[in-house]
Amino acid sequence: MSDTFRALVIEDQDGKQKATFKDLTLSDLPDEDVLVEVSYSTLNYKDGLAVCGKGIARRLPMVGGVDLAGTVLESASDEFKPGDKVIVNGFGLSELHWGGYSQKQRLSSDWLIKLPDAFTGQEAMSVGTAGYTSMLCVLALEKAGVTPDKGEVLVTGAAGGVGSFAVALLAKLGYTVVASSGRAETHDYLKKLGAASVISREETIGKGRTFGKERWAGAIDSVGSSILAAVIGQMKYGGAVAAVGLAGGTDLPTSVLPFILRGVSLLGVDSVMASKAIRKEAWDRLATDLDKSLFADMITVEPMSNLPALAEQILKGQIKGRVVIDVNA
Repeated sequence: MSDTFRALVIEDQDGKQKATFKDLTLSDLPDEDVLVEVSYSTLNYKDGLAVCGKGIARRLPMVGGVDLAGTVLESASDEFKPGDKVIVNGFGLSELHWGGYSQKQRLSSDWLIKLPDAFTGQEAMSVGTAGYTSMLCVLALEKAGVTPDKGEVLVTGAAGGVGSFAVALLAKLGYTVVASSGRAETHDYLKKLGAASVISREETIGKGRTFGKERWAGAIDSVGSSILAAVIGQMKYGGAVAAVGLAGGTDLPTSVLPFILRGVSLLGVDSVMASKAIRKEAWDRLATDLDKSLFADMITVEPMSNLPALAEQILKGQIKGRVVIDVNA
């Protein structure tokens, strides 16, 4: 086992959070019960905020990366043994606990689940928090009674990580998917993923009314703010919106009318602290409902050394699909 390994560490520099590459040793790692040799991580919007020093890390120093896949090297837990392939999504990684942008990491056994047989480590990180969150949204819509026969389902922020997987999963399950994107150049990509049609951000907002014409049977929103408000106002009677993102802002300028006159449900979806049972349900469904052949159009694999530039790009909305980070490249 090498004495040192590489990690992207966020530290306080002159009162600001700054990420730099450092060589660490095992003694630098947190005091958790499972040591993992990391193979892959991912780039999510939250990772972009952390790497660019936007105050996501609530403890310093911090290692970024909300996802990781790797192999257990040492374990004090009866649940895992050396050689087990494992993954982690969320649980405060990169905020409260050190995350996946490190070639080795110590993690709590409470956060780990075993890598599903259907996926390699790289494939699991191709799914990552984005795909896993999308599956949680699909499960939420199903449990709210949104079935393919009810009508069109809208996906906002469709060219991003969560949106891309939401389009692909819903299409595979037989839904008529309308993808909303602010980038015209992504329309062909979204249709390849299964979108029946693609609309612009402006068309999604429409006239900006909080209570408009009924259109959507269901929706998955990763944008928030005025986009989410407009979508809620366009829901059909008894429709449901799974809300999972805030790229457009944390405010929600809506009214009670869609909720009390149309029985619309707003379903908050949290991927960070979901229980192991819910995580396993989501990953079991991903194993059967996700067409892995789509990875060729959705996924880019990048070396960890490119993270600073990639983080800036994702915050500017310049990343299409998913970026997998090879921490050993």
